[in-house]
Amino acid sequence: MPIRCEIVSQDRVVYQGDADMVILPGTGGEMGVLPHHAPVLTTLKLGVVKVRRGGNDQIFVVAGGVAEVQPDLVTVLADAAENVEEIDVKRAELARKRAEEALAKGVPPNSDTFLSIEAALRRSNLRLDVARRYRKTQTRYPGQ
Repeated sequence: MPIRCEIVSQDRVVYQGDADMVILPGTGGEMGVLPHHAPVLTTLKLGVVKVRRGGNDQIFVVAGGVAEVQPDLVTVLADAAENVEEIDVKRAELARKRAEEALAKGVPPNSDTFLSIEAALRRSNLRLDVARRYRKTQTRYPGQ
C-alpha cells in the first residue's frame, strides 16, 4: 500500500500522487518516509525531495518549509518548490551571476542584504546542481 504525497509551494500544487517512499531534506538530516510512518512534523532545509514510485524517482527542489508526515500522507509545505524538469537553467544561471556580482560589491557581512543575496546564491546553485544531476532531458550548461 503506497503513501500519498503532496508538495505545495506558496503559489501552486507542485505534486500530488502516490509513492512507495518519500525522501525529505530535514534540517536534522535526510529523512526517508515509508507507508505507515509514525506521525512527524519537521522543518525542511534547502534541498531535494525524492518521490519514489515503482523504482522511479521524481525529483523536486525545495527552498525550506515544513513537512507533516501521517501514516498514509506526506504533506510538504515548501517556501518554494519545483520539479527538476521545470528548472529554467538560464534563469538560474542569471540569478547566480547577479548574486555573485552583488556579493563582490562588498556588501557588509551579516546585514540583511548580504544574507538575502547569499540565500539567493545557494538557491540558484542548488537548482543548477540538481538540473545537472537528475534531469532526464540533458541540456548543455555553462562550464560543461
